Amino acid sequence: MSTTTSTPSAPPAPSRPGSAKRPGGVRRAVLASVGGQNLSLMGALVLVALLVAVVVQQCRNRERAVGLPARRSHVPVPFLHHGGRTVHTAPRSRAPRRRLAVGLAGVLLAGGSFTAPASAADAPTPAAVGGGLALTPPMGFNNWNSTHCRAEFNEAMVKGIADLFVEKGLKAAGYQYVNLDDCWALPDRDADGKLVPDPVRFPNGIKAVADYVHSKGLKFGIYTSAGTHTCDGLGFPGALGHEYSDARQFADWGVDYLKYDNCNNEGIDAKKRYTDMRDALKATGRPIVYSICEWGVNRPWEWASDVGQLWRTTYDINDSWGSMLSIAKQNLPLDAYAKPGNWNDPDMLEVGNGGMTDTEYRSHFSLWSIMAAPLIIGADLRTADQATLDILGNREVIAVDQDPLGKQGKVISSEGGRWVIVKPMADGSRAIALFNESDRPQRIATTAKAAGLPGARAYTVRDLWQHATYNVADTFSATVPAHGTVLVRLSADAGWASYPPAVELGQSAPFLTAGTESTVTTTVTDLGRTAARNVAVRLSAPGGWSVEPVSGTTAKSLQTGDRLSTDWRVRPPAGTPIGSYDTTLTATYTSPNGVQATSMLPLRVTVAVPPPAGTSYLSDARWLSAENGWGPVEKDTSVGEAAAGDGRPLAMGGVVHAKGLGAHAYSAVEYYLGGRCTSFSAQVGLDDETGTDGSVGFEVWADGRKAASTGVLTHATSPQSLTADLSGAETVRLVVTDGGDGVSYDHADWADAAVTC
Repeated sequence: MSTTTSTPSAPPAPSRPGSAKRPGGVRRAVLASVGGQNLSLMGALVLVALLVAVVVQQCRNRERAVGLPARRSHVPVPFLHHGGRTVHTAPRSRAPRRRLAVGLAGVLLAGGSFTAPASAADAPTPAAVGGGLALTPPMGFNNWNSTHCRAEFNEAMVKGIADLFVEKGLKAAGYQYVNLDDCWALPDRDADGKLVPDPVRFPNGIKAVADYVHSKGLKFGIYTSAGTHTCDGLGFPGALGHEYSDARQFADWGVDYLKYDNCNNEGIDAKKRYTDMRDALKATGRPIVYSICEWGVNRPWEWASDVGQLWRTTYDINDSWGSMLSIAKQNLPLDAYAKPGNWNDPDMLEVGNGGMTDTEYRSHFSLWSIMAAPLIIGADLRTADQATLDILGNREVIAVDQDPLGKQGKVISSEGGRWVIVKPMADGSRAIALFNESDRPQRIATTAKAAGLPGARAYTVRDLWQHATYNVADTFSATVPAHGTVLVRLSADAGWASYPPAVELGQSAPFLTAGTESTVTTTVTDLGRTAARNVAVRLSAPGGWSVEPVSGTTAKSLQTGDRLSTDWRVRPPAGTPIGSYDTTLTATYTSPNGVQATSMLPLRVTVAVPPPAGTSYLSDARWLSAENGWGPVEKDTSVGEAAAGDGRPLAMGGVVHAKGLGAHAYSAVEYYLGGRCTSFSAQVGLDDETGTDGSVGFEVWADGRKAASTGVLTHATSPQSLTADLSGAETVRLVVTDGGDGVSYDHADWADAAVTC
């Protein structure tokens, strides 16, 4: 849904964590509740007791705010093993209890049967979680995706990123961490076992870079690994066995954020390795956000809440739709583990790196925001275009990610690739993502009740990408473009009637044939509690195309649920190349109070040609779309994980196949059939080149219906023959899923894939 209106400005932003109600408000409430009463002695004692309890709570809150350790009983600390040495650590100090105040309150309250009411002041304050760090998901930049270990990764580049944060408005939008990744150090430590910054890359040392970043009002982050070496093949020193020394160096340099990777870990227990570094960071006395980059191998969300502030839930992301989608699907079910100071981390953002469309990047940013994920920019900001900056700088979307309530969005439906994800917000509203993972437009709907809002006559809905506000009766729905996301905030707002009604635009998006006339049907539906008046629609297409309405294009008034349906004759010119083309449906209308609104739905239609008669290999046909976990889908070779044409001959079970498709989970390849084909066949399995690694599943979908599947296949499973009935189907979609153990080495072969038409 794309709309512009002459409506009032955006609702005020949610309050920050520091604006929560203070214990003083409880004290005033207590006094007000007894004002004007003749207090008995017992009543006075009760009042004094309540006030003392409030004072104690305020003291505790101040302790939390300044980072004093929480009170706990003495528990013997076990022996820890560091680099082969056995070390006994002393127990943590404990803050003295204010026994007098607590004791007085206890004596006074014991004199009667009064029970103090629960209040917000009794709940843990945000500062008590995660040591008061990362109370909202960290936002910043990491250089790895834009520079890797190339020579351009240096002091000037990092300082330049800090400058761009300020110049491009990213700092003002909330981004604050400028983080180094691998390759900043020399391969060897010095004679004292200290890390040595690369003097070519960082001639003035790391502290000088940190100081420069700090001078911009930003924070500085660094990288190392919980192993003997970092992840880069050049072999830079890791922190295993050097935790306290390295942490001390980081603190002395002014580091505010540590990304701690998982390479070369010697098979040592992950919880121990990451806890050792946690203790080393704490021992420095400097507040350092601790990012556990353990890849989700040992389910850190189950044990790391008191270890770090964020933990990776997946293997590395790459700049492809398949990778982003796979990672989102792994991270979405973990909503119960996210809270202020503890965040699920599905890896950095790929927005702007060029491997996805702007529609897909908006979905990427929307999903990370509604998942309350860290927003760490991975694009090269030195060359970022305005479209990239507009996505990364969308403050209304960022506000969803940074909401102080700290909830991760929860999936409430996902049937047929139509996802509805709902995130409760601190102001009582709900952020809602309508996400379409499929390769064609789909209608996605939800209701205020399903989103968890109270009953009301109508609701206010704010479109966070189009920055427009409407009223809706109850159901909110949209035709969401392929790979697109509509992100809104829905609230029970008493002022709903001042906004125009929301309308849902719909358009059939058939496959067209060059030089042939086809019928396209469009719809406009009033979703609001109020009427849409003087409705008019138009359909635009590329230059040279013929577009003519064959039914009405206007309506005097649409009441709630009413629809204007229009048929159009559309003909691409003869000779139009096979491919996808942009069309736009535009509706204009007026609300009962005179507010004019314009709603737009951009959709892509496809000019396609069906396969020839007989049996033909799909690797010889042109696909409609192809997405892949690593590298492009390959024709007649296995997947090479990098550039097109870098694969090897397809081989499964020792048998080499000359024809077929090489894919890597998660993968989906779609072909146009035009209703002319009857069957599909292929030999499927993991390619021999991955040895004993990998696990995948194969699925065949005909017009959104699962026509065949294999279940999970491994190298212990022989290649399988897979067939599917395609009778009458307009499209066939070949899907490779992860077997449930991550996507490493998931090289999947569709050998001899063919259709009979």
